[in-house]
Amino acid sequence: MIEKILLADSGTGQTEEMLKALMEIPAIGGASVTILHVVSPQVSAEEMTDRWEEGGKLLAKAVHQLKLDPNRVTAMLREGDPKDIVCRVADEIDADLIIMGSRGLKRLQSILENSVSQYVFQLASRPMLLVKDDIYVKKINRIMVALDKSDSAKQALNQALNFLRDIKGGQLILVHANPDMKIKPGEIPNPEEDPLLIAAATEAKKLGISYKTVAPVGKPGERICQVAEELNVDLLVLGSPERRPSIARGLPDLDRLLGQSLSDYIRVYANCPVLLVRVPG
Repeated sequence: MIEKILLADSGTGQTEEMLKALMEIPAIGGASVTILHVVSPQVSAEEMTDRWEEGGKLLAKAVHQLKLDPNRVTAMLREGDPKDIVCRVADEIDADLIIMGSRGLKRLQSILENSVSQYVFQLASRPMLLVKDDIYVKKINRIMVALDKSDSAKQALNQALNFLRDIKGGQLILVHANPDMKIKPGEIPNPEEDPLLIAAATEAKKLGISYKTVAPVGKPGERICQVAEELNVDLLVLGSPERRPSIARGLPDLDRLLGQSLSDYIRVYANCPVLLVRVPG
């Protein structure tokens, strides 16, 4: 259940449009929303005062434009490093979902440019909805779930089903990309023979949700992004296991940042918003 949403609002990008689209989903419409803007410390008191004034105006504008129930919205202005503040506030309010903008930087670039969304993605144990600055946010009807055998993928499926059960005309797109499947030249994989897709489709049938199954062969990240584009997906839901063992959660995961993480690839290259579902380890 998503009952508490944290929107990290920098004043740019598409996060506010994403929140509007989410709040139209019956399963989310009653959630409380905290809109957070972080003011970075400045050298002089005068600069600090200006930043606080700008931040206050930005929050007031966001609350007005979102047209949410005033009883369910909290505007929060904090000072500090945005990377740390977002994680701290998410814990304070016990957020069920963090919504953040993303420039879609590649792994090494995101380290060198001190990417806030990438840092929070590494260290947060909560579901995150990343919205790239250059995408167009649409009304949510087609939701795609990337499946594998992980617990986080099962949780991603459950989340998508919860969204779609009350969306009229909605469609669930189930994808299992198999890099190891051996097929003959010209042969097309049959999704009806894929156990993961069969099990997920059964759950959709129980709820009367329209679905489509796809079983592409090849590098999972590339194929998932390709299918999302071809089928004009509105939201891609992906299981993403917690990135760090508990003893090291306070440190950036440089090895994983530089590695070949599926979720890292998809957050950079997908042409739609990406919801990364977490199952804490």
